[in-house]
Amino acid sequence: MLFQHEFTGARSNFKAVEDLDPAKKEDAEIMKFAEELVRGTLLHLEEIDRRIQDVAAHWKMDRMASVDRNIMRFAVFELLYRDDIPPAVTINEALEIAKKYSSSEAASFINGLLDKIARDSSKKA
Repeated sequence: MLFQHEFTGARSNFKAVEDLDPAKKEDAEIMKFAEELVRGTLLHLEEIDRRIQDVAAHWKMDRMASVDRNIMRFAVFELLYRDDIPPAVTINEALEIAKKYSSSEAASFINGLLDKIARDSSKKA
């Protein structure tokens, strides 16, 4: 959904969520979580991008693959704003998504950046 939003902007209507069946309890929970994740990420996008850029030495955000950039965005949102999700779980889920939709090299890159952000966040807490 973040990938879609990046290309369509405000016209995005989060079609992936619409494919879920809200009558099913599991789908309703997934839908609620996905909406919270996307909306929270977009609400804090400027700060999230700044945090990613701060740890991405010699990499500009626009040079990163869109899939990788958006995986990192939602993961950073979870790291910074979701105390109910352990950082290790957030990072592992992001890596699994990267391996599925990007590449193993991207997963290594994402892992390094998310680990730095998680460590920096824990120092400030």
